[in-house]
Amino acid sequence: MQELKKIMQTYGIVGAGGAGFPSYAKLAEGADLLLINGSECEPLLYTDYVLMKNEMTMVLSGIDAVLSHTGMKKALLAIKAHTAKSLGLEDGERLGDKIFVRVLPDVYPIGDEVGLTYEATGRLIKPGCLPITQGVIVYNVETMYNLGRAIRFSEPVIEKWLTVGGAVKHPTVIKVPVGTMVADIFKALGIEIEDGYTVLDGGPSMGKVINPRTYAITKTTKSLLILPNDTQSVLSRKMNVKMAVARAETACCQCTRCTDMCPRNMLGYPLEPHKMVRTAMGVAEAMPEMVLSATLCCGCGICESLACNQGISPRAVIENYKQLLAKNKLRFNLDGDYNIKAEREYRMVPYEKWMSMLGVSKFDKKADYYGEMKDFMRVEIPLAGHIGAPSVPTVKDGDFVNKGDLIASPGNGLSLPQHASVSGTVTLGGNKIIIDRVR
Repeated sequence: MQELKKIMQTYGIVGAGGAGFPSYAKLAEGADLLLINGSECEPLLYTDYVLMKNEMTMVLSGIDAVLSHTGMKKALLAIKAHTAKSLGLEDGERLGDKIFVRVLPDVYPIGDEVGLTYEATGRLIKPGCLPITQGVIVYNVETMYNLGRAIRFSEPVIEKWLTVGGAVKHPTVIKVPVGTMVADIFKALGIEIEDGYTVLDGGPSMGKVINPRTYAITKTTKSLLILPNDTQSVLSRKMNVKMAVARAETACCQCTRCTDMCPRNMLGYPLEPHKMVRTAMGVAEAMPEMVLSATLCCGCGICESLACNQGISPRAVIENYKQLLAKNKLRFNLDGDYNIKAEREYRMVPYEKWMSMLGVSKFDKKADYYGEMKDFMRVEIPLAGHIGAPSVPTVKDGDFVNKGDLIASPGNGLSLPQHASVSGTVTLGGNKIIIDRVR
């Protein structure tokens, strides 16, 4: 296991989506099951689908490496029913000596580690705990692909697969150097961002609004979505949080629908969004222990975009409380029992319904693989592109580096190195390393 940890850290392998947790830090004793997340929980994303369609051998190579180095008994490749159909795979199908397909229902959300682990394995993670407490380690499909390339070719993570979709003529999945400027990608694809449209890094439910003129691709970028400003998806991401919190305190009718539809509550977690909304911010600031269960929220947005009939955003309130709890270094610890709600099966949100609620159904077109795009003149590689301590530059202004060279070493504690994704001349930019190709 220590050898695998070293490989993962040396080659800068990180969770290929979400928060960017260093992959080596997930490895721990006591795991008997490897769970590969290929669910692509968010609408409009086809990155993992195209990756599996075109590079399944390399994905399986990475999975095999984890199994052989850790001694885990089995691996499950968890994919949604529509993905399984497109790939011609069936539930329980064997893909390797210890690797099997697990087909998930077409519902939202199902990609967070808690919901995914329960749906794929029947093991329920205790509130406030990690999958390893149930003997499970979870990795993303692209993470396994990157591990396969690291072992087979001694190649660090310097390329990123991502979907370019939304309001475009032809949604595509591309492979680009880490640090590529979004503006350069759009120019190469002939895409212009018109007035009245917004670009998201990530899915329409949980993605973040970005400036396409200045933003660079990171190791965790899964998609670039161009969406109209009047869709529920964009309205949600652009709401004034302070105003949303203030409005929630005065307009909530305490109907409990947000709690009734909350995926974590349905799993028996003691998270009740309607009570979060009812708790005044001032009270929470004085007694943050009252809102400890806010840390159990996965941020899916169902409470905001589907459940509430008052136009309130329980998610915004809970996000505020999460920041408050992080500031006070407080986390939830369960004291008591928890049980899955009998009605959970009937309150799971169908994938098509969720797309409709977000206003993005008309943009859901299966993406094709465009191919590798590499003729870009500049990349900007962040030193804090992962959870933990930022990487520390090992290069200086004016240095020439070759593609794949180490340009930053891990910081103290939880951290990863960074590598040059193109060959060129270095400029240090504070919290990033800029590499310009020689013209």
